[in-house]
Amino acid sequence: MIGSIRRDCLDHVVVLNEHQLKRILTSDFSYYHRWRTHLSLEMDSPRSRPVQQQGSGIVVQFAELGGLHHHHERVAA
Repeated sequence: MIGSIRRDCLDHVVVLNEHQLKRILTSDFSYYHRWRTHLSLEMDSPRSRPVQQQGSGIVVQFAELGGLHHHHERVAA
C-alpha cells in the first residue's frame, strides 16, 4: 500500500503542509478502497460495488483527487 500511495498519488502532487497532506491522503484512501481496481480481487475494489446494467443511463466521468484519478458511473438519463 505504501508504494501505491507514493506511485499513484504523492509522486504527482506538491505537498505544502501537514493539513494538505492529510486531505490528500484521505481522498486517496477513499479512491483506493472505493474505485481503484485490484488484480488480487479479480479487478474489483476492496469495497465491492454492483455491476451496472448497460443502457440503464448515461456514463459520466467523475474526477477524484483534483483530477489526478477518475471513475465512471452510469446515471439516470
